[in-house]
Amino acid sequence: MPKFSQVLFKNKNFFFLWIGQIISQLGDRLDQMALIAFIYARSPGSAFEIAKMLTFTIIPVFLVGPLAGVYVDRWDRRRTMYICDLLRALLVLTIPLFLFYTKHLYFVYGVIFLTFCVGRFFVPAKLAIIPDLVNKDELLIANSLVNTTGMIAAIMGFGIGGVLIEVLGPKRGFYLDSLSFLISAGLIFLIITRHYKSSLRIKEFSKDIIMAIRKSVFQEIKEGVIYFIKQKQIRFTASILFLLWAALGAVYVVIIVFIQSTLHSATKDLGLLIMFLGIGLFLGSLFYGRFGEKLSHYKVIFISLVFSGIIIMLFAITLKQYPYFLIAAVFSFILGAVVAPIVIACNTLIHHVSDNNMMGKVFSSLEIVMHLGFLLAMFVSSILAEKVPQSAILIFVGAVFSVLGLVNYFHSPISTPRNR
Repeated sequence: MPKFSQVLFKNKNFFFLWIGQIISQLGDRLDQMALIAFIYARSPGSAFEIAKMLTFTIIPVFLVGPLAGVYVDRWDRRRTMYICDLLRALLVLTIPLFLFYTKHLYFVYGVIFLTFCVGRFFVPAKLAIIPDLVNKDELLIANSLVNTTGMIAAIMGFGIGGVLIEVLGPKRGFYLDSLSFLISAGLIFLIITRHYKSSLRIKEFSKDIIMAIRKSVFQEIKEGVIYFIKQKQIRFTASILFLLWAALGAVYVVIIVFIQSTLHSATKDLGLLIMFLGIGLFLGSLFYGRFGEKLSHYKVIFISLVFSGIIIMLFAITLKQYPYFLIAAVFSFILGAVVAPIVIACNTLIHHVSDNNMMGKVFSSLEIVMHLGFLLAMFVSSILAEKVPQSAILIFVGAVFSVLGLVNYFHSPISTPRNR
């Protein structure tokens, strides 16, 4: 079995992708903290205002996602990624330069919307390019390392960023986010993929051009949807990710408002709490990536769902009686550790069962499924939070996780072969 050091440090192309995403996502977390602080200053304690801001980050998934999947499979993925980063750097920069002191938030929401529209091309390209950078037997470790990118960003971006934004103000957060996109673009520009090398062959390149002309965008979207529906493993993975993101959406705004109202901090305590979650996700990703090769991806997902649900319920019940930050931090750490294998196993399954020329469309479709779950659950929970105790929402989400995990573990129709 390949080691982490072999995949990361002996493969400069994968290393450029990995380190670039650490920097880029670090800036994203600073940006999120800046947006939360910005809204807190305008409408303190409003779960609905936070939900409205998040909506502008999610709508592009449905409007642009299907088109993005088609073009990611048509275009060179490396070029798509660094152009997206350059565009996002310019868009984010307009917020502190021109829009920060506008009377209404609609212009800021417009920039957020456009930034995430561009991001819809970046995300499937990033996930689809991984098999072009590593060998097949290195996919599990590569996905673990990519997953840790977000975890490291959460540790540094949410934790340090929450403190920085509270001390220095949100405006500088947008500047740092723009800079992070520029650095990421430069690192991705240095990548050379095997797919890119092969495309230099004139015969294959001409064939790709002819096929692209013959097929319309609508036809490719239709092909992607049919492919997505027919693949049993992909459907299963989509259902798991829908559940995971629905749970995230259900608790996201509730947790933010709860921390702000009980600890009387706009971003500092929220950032530190998410930092502990990020540490758990990071260590859980490393552990599963190192020792999970011989385990069934499906059983790992089911077991992780069960324990995730238990931790969420204990979190809600315990904090209701003992509302201390240290207790919340411990539960956040444990939750991160048990959730991490779910995402890694799902992405690895997709890489194993999807054809390379369909991977961009598959990951775009998964993005739609995940964000649909997040958006629906977020608005339902933000409305319920006005009438139902926050702890009740968390307990319900945890119970659903545990029950579905147990039922699928013993009665799932999906076969559970060992990793290949």
